[in-house]
Amino acid sequence: MPYLKGTYDPPFIYRSADAATIYAGTLRKVHLENTESERITLSDGDFIDVDWNSPEADSKRIVILLHGLEGRSDRPYMKGMAKIFLKENWHTLRMNCRGCSDELNNHYRSYHAGATDDLSEVITHVLAKKKYEEIALIGFSLGGNMVLNYMGENRKIPEQIIGSVTISVPCDLAGSLGTIERMRNFVYSKRFELSLKKHLLKRAQKFPDRISKKQIAACTSIRDIDELYTSRAHGYENAEEYYKKTSALGYLQNIQKPSLLISAKNDTFLSPSSYPVAIAENSEKFYFEETQYGGHTAFVTNSEFYYHEQRAVAFLSKLLNA
Repeated sequence: MPYLKGTYDPPFIYRSADAATIYAGTLRKVHLENTESERITLSDGDFIDVDWNSPEADSKRIVILLHGLEGRSDRPYMKGMAKIFLKENWHTLRMNCRGCSDELNNHYRSYHAGATDDLSEVITHVLAKKKYEEIALIGFSLGGNMVLNYMGENRKIPEQIIGSVTISVPCDLAGSLGTIERMRNFVYSKRFELSLKKHLLKRAQKFPDRISKKQIAACTSIRDIDELYTSRAHGYENAEEYYKKTSALGYLQNIQKPSLLISAKNDTFLSPSSYPVAIAENSEKFYFEETQYGGHTAFVTNSEFYYHEQRAVAFLSKLLNA
């Protein structure tokens, strides 16, 4: 039942997936005032850096935001979503996933599509810091995969969590990786590859007995990096097992709280298998909204706030009033 056809109608130039994706991801400017940064110590001795922003009025609501592959808390899409929720009187916390802030994390492992234990620890920290009555989760791309996994895993979710919104999620990791590594997406895939290699070179300096510069240089694709590092550093036998066990597609049928996924048909990063229409049609908790345009996390409008930001507020506000 909860399959929705989005009403997003962008300015003409942003009907181009590339124009929208590049503008929203790199050129958009979003200013946030009074950001407070905090380092959260994790149970294994590592850390995660987060950025807090508080609304002007007192509030007991908070939204936790997770970025995508090779993202950070200061990306325009993270700040844009935080800003609209601040306007709606929510506290916001923007996570830097493990290893994604200015300082390299302590352990050999970092973040990955299924790192829900890190998200769980951040939620526990948030609840201990203030008695929030309502918590919402919002994830972009790979961070959205993490949110959907968290919502669909066999775990006890805190009663304060009312639901989630995710944007442009590669629900089938293997399928979407095959899509992004097509020649049409060469510039994007190469950019991800170079960024991932840059991070791995820092790890090679810190953990020379675990990974070498020669091994990193031999990687010529994102999949090579997942085979060499992402899978094995996080307890998976290889890239294939990592994709299979962490893809959100395997968790959507068990979503515990109302969760909305928004994706564009013209998103060149997503495979057909990442558009879970049939699952949504047979679900009570999982909502899938499909728009004609929007690129990858790039639902640009002529107003200050983008379509997916407005939809996130509308969806979660409805849950508050349910």
